[in-house]
Amino acid sequence: MSHTDHDVSDTDAIPLTAELAQFISHLTFTDLPQTAITTASTGFVDCTGVMLAGADEPVVGKVISAIGHCAGEAPVLFSQHTMHPAHAAWINGVAAHALDWDDAALRGHPSAVLVPTILAEAHVLGRSGADAITAFVAGYETWAELAHRDAESHHRKGWHPTGIFGAIASAAACASLYNLDPERAAHALAIAASRSSGLMSNFGSMTKPIHAGNAAHAGIIAARLAAAGTTGSHNTLEDPQGFLSAVSPSGKVDKRTPVHARRDWHIEEYGLNIKQYPMCYCTHRPIDAMIALQKKHGWDPNQIRNIDVSISGRNATVLRNHWPQTGLEAKFSIEFAMASAVVAQRVGLAQVNDDFVQTDIIQDLMHRVSVTINPAEDAESGYAPYDHVVVTLAGGETVKSDEVHEARGARSVPLTKGELREKFEECARAGGIRDDIAGLFEFLSSLDRQAELMPLRKWQRHQVIVLASNWNPNV
Repeated sequence: MSHTDHDVSDTDAIPLTAELAQFISHLTFTDLPQTAITTASTGFVDCTGVMLAGADEPVVGKVISAIGHCAGEAPVLFSQHTMHPAHAAWINGVAAHALDWDDAALRGHPSAVLVPTILAEAHVLGRSGADAITAFVAGYETWAELAHRDAESHHRKGWHPTGIFGAIASAAACASLYNLDPERAAHALAIAASRSSGLMSNFGSMTKPIHAGNAAHAGIIAARLAAAGTTGSHNTLEDPQGFLSAVSPSGKVDKRTPVHARRDWHIEEYGLNIKQYPMCYCTHRPIDAMIALQKKHGWDPNQIRNIDVSISGRNATVLRNHWPQTGLEAKFSIEFAMASAVVAQRVGLAQVNDDFVQTDIIQDLMHRVSVTINPAEDAESGYAPYDHVVVTLAGGETVKSDEVHEARGARSVPLTKGELREKFEECARAGGIRDDIAGLFEFLSSLDRQAELMPLRKWQRHQVIVLASNWNPNV
């Protein structure tokens, strides 16, 4: 459901916080359309895979070292270690987003927040797979209701939507798992709204994946506080000094449209976009275009005078690192994306690392990449109608790619189950799962039919997690 931009007075605003709380509290698995169940299951599969692949990224180890061990029963990174659910979700959320290989939708990365949240709390509470799916949809719908009430780009103001919407969505998922009544669910949303955070300026650094972990942690704590009787404002989301007004780029936001006014489902409309590349999603359409050209022509990089990339202004803003020197910086560089697509004919884990980024040929080719802004930017998505690249060769000849309207893996051109399995297995192997990877894939793919999540404990990573007992700031 799309919302129309409004600038409304206090008296015009609907009781959005209360309406969302009512929706969350009354949502049951039997309410869900099959498309929503399938999409949520895909989110659990893909996010678990990238969480495993990202488990040994340096930022994850640093978070573990900093927070130490907080006793609890929630599994951490498919290891024998357990922590308090909020801490487990925090670490798992960081790992899920560390490689920027997790799915994209709703202007951010919903599964990297929701899956770690739900895996932690559903495990401890003994909830079923159907409960987990229901919680995912509750979180997704809450995120969508908030994100799409503003037609303008939160990225342009400097907000990372994963951080600001994710905390509230995580609280909604937990409110569903806890079976909170509408009043306490509303308090959970209000508390989480005050813990929302995440800035664009930290893209390309270790802090960006911490946004996802923070959101998962914030949602769990908010819901637990609400369950214990802690209160928040009854109109935190719609208040003139509340969440929507605070994060809106210009303060013009839809506060009139009732929640699910036409009884449709956001998860059916927007779905999840599964990433082929461990890169910012804004790079994916140009990468598809450049790889297709290079596979056809096989140019030596020295033959190329210039690569011009046509993208939206918003996406150009997101891709802020023009001369990256590290793998983290390269994830937000269209220059690196094009150079890697030419040199390696792929942009994978083997390319998004410091050594490859710093090679002479990549550094040189990045300086021959330019960007053309397509002014036909969709206000809702922030994307141009299509992206394309134009390669100019040393002799002056130009070759234009096809127009790429959707990246492979997007909701409208989804990966096959076989392709999704292939990505999952690559991620699981990289994360240290050696036994019955196919079984783990099938368990998650059929999560709605699982009586509980406890069987997930049988899949163990072989890497050892070092839990800090005494934090050393010099480590």
